[in-house]
Amino acid sequence: MIERVIEWSTKNPFLVSLALLFLMGWGGWAVYHTPLDAIPDLSDVQVIVFSEWPGRSPDLVEDQITYPIITSMLGAPRVTNVRGQSFLGLSFVYIIFQDGTDIYWARSRVVEYMQGVKGKLPDGVSPTLGPDATGVGWVFQYALVDKSGQHDLAELRTFQDWHLRYWLQSVPGVAQVASIGGFVKQYQVQVDPTKLLGYHIPLKKVIEAIQRSNNDVGGRVLEVTEREYMVRGRGYIRSLEDIRKIAVGTDQQGTPITVRDLAQVMLGPDMRRGVAELDGQGETVGGIIVMRYGENALAVIERVKEKLAEIAPSLPSGMEIIPVYDRSELIRRAIATLKEKLIEVSVVVSLISLLFLFHLRSALVAILTLPVAILLSFLAMYYLGITSNIMSLAGIAIAIGAMVDAVIVMIENAHKRLEQWERGGRSGSRAAVIVQAAQEVGKLRRGVSSSRWHSPRQRPCSLRPLSRSRLRRS
Repeated sequence: MIERVIEWSTKNPFLVSLALLFLMGWGGWAVYHTPLDAIPDLSDVQVIVFSEWPGRSPDLVEDQITYPIITSMLGAPRVTNVRGQSFLGLSFVYIIFQDGTDIYWARSRVVEYMQGVKGKLPDGVSPTLGPDATGVGWVFQYALVDKSGQHDLAELRTFQDWHLRYWLQSVPGVAQVASIGGFVKQYQVQVDPTKLLGYHIPLKKVIEAIQRSNNDVGGRVLEVTEREYMVRGRGYIRSLEDIRKIAVGTDQQGTPITVRDLAQVMLGPDMRRGVAELDGQGETVGGIIVMRYGENALAVIERVKEKLAEIAPSLPSGMEIIPVYDRSELIRRAIATLKEKLIEVSVVVSLISLLFLFHLRSALVAILTLPVAILLSFLAMYYLGITSNIMSLAGIAIAIGAMVDAVIVMIENAHKRLEQWERGGRSGSRAAVIVQAAQEVGKLRRGVSSSRWHSPRQRPCSLRPLSRSRLRRS
């Protein structure tokens, strides 16, 4: 087969050249469209199921949430491992699929199997899927600071959670914006047990009263003077005073008992289990940008920076966004270093080939092979989903030696056969001798054993510098 390909290529140089130019152009297109990253993504195909059950102990979360989800996922197709972790009020289940499984197919299967486990979970527990990202998706991080002192940590966190996070999540390629630091603002009702006992009101009744009062209700439509009026009751809580006025019950005289009579209502922070600190200057609020699976890290970071520059004028007075982690610098430095080394290796190999062969036309065969092979490598990388990173580019640099080795073997064997052809009286055409020499080496490079060569004169010659007399005759 190899011999036929070599013979056909020599008989159709125009078609071979046209195909080569087409593949080089295709490879050049792949170079600019292959995703860039500093490190390869070797993480497993993983889907995370997160559940929250506030206030429950880890052993209860394990028995009531984590264990039912794990057992239901064991039968899912292409699943290799299912791991669970239970914390105080939190449950995480990690479903790992076989390598090569499409991440979105895996997420669809998890959603499908979760339908059968919802009835086994406690009331109020609603499992959710984690972002469609991997462990190396953390590409950018920023801090939201206020050096003027106009806004405290609670206000910074509120702006981050209700405004800034949604602006950044709209950027293409961003899977999640995780908020860290600050205080999450809460409406807190601190009930006095003595007053509950005095009024003979259980705590559950206070909770139910607040839940019922934080709701809008709809009525019927009234038609008056040929106009329709929608009747509704507006009951959503908008301030602390609205909570204080909620009626819980009545006393013996029929006087309403409100939340104000039973508890203190105030704004306070949610319980937190960590802080964010910036450069030793104190606590701050920040966000972590998580890239979507399979996206171009450098392109996503650039889009995030453009979005931050766009929304900078919309920030409240005194607020400022400070980048604290930017992988694009690492990506550019790593790719630049590898490009430099790749060029150096190509130049050194070209010079050594020229010096070793001591024949410009022969050396050009080896020299021109390098850029063609590199472009074709990028073409394969693009369609296999391999990013341009320190591992893939270093592999190309290492493979340059093997590529040149094969070319030099073919050139050396061609010169050896030409030398024998001249000593034999130049019987036959020169092109036929070169084609036959290439076919001999092609069979050997396919893995054919050297025992097929019947005499030492028919074996490909060993690598050694070409003599000047041989070069003049060729």
